[in-house]
Amino acid sequence: MTGPSGTDDGQGGRRPDEAAAVLPRTGPILAIDLGDKRIGLALSDPTQTVAHPLATLQRRPGKRFPLQALRTHLEAHEPAGLVMGLPLTEDGTEDARAAEARETGARLAAKTGLPVAYWDERMTTARALRAVRDLGGGLRGRKADVDKLAATTLLQSFLDSRR
Repeated sequence: MTGPSGTDDGQGGRRPDEAAAVLPRTGPILAIDLGDKRIGLALSDPTQTVAHPLATLQRRPGKRFPLQALRTHLEAHEPAGLVMGLPLTEDGTEDARAAEARETGARLAAKTGLPVAYWDERMTTARALRAVRDLGGGLRGRKADVDKLAATTLLQSFLDSRR
């Protein structure tokens, strides 16, 4: 069964929610991994096959989403839609952080006119951290890279689910 946030299919994969149906099947998709200090961005190729890291936006505590900084990327890459990471709890329920992601996604949809799908982002940062460590890299000075990689992991999972 498909749920409001993308749900586990019992095989370790994820299925998109109903909102994913509104995203076009062609054209680049931009993913947003909303963090407390940074926002990771990733972009797919136009065939929606491969995701790659794009950028990291700084998030100032107590301030709104940095829409102007995002607009630069939207204008440069002209995505067909957005995938917003949805930080579910360990048991798959939504809490205040998920509500914030949904509110941010709704504001972005209203401001940009782009369709937004929400995707379970549990463990994306942990996977990104593991990948950096597996490659022998340290984290000092690379937190922005981790955020971009987490967004890339999120987007690739979403793209793979649509095949």
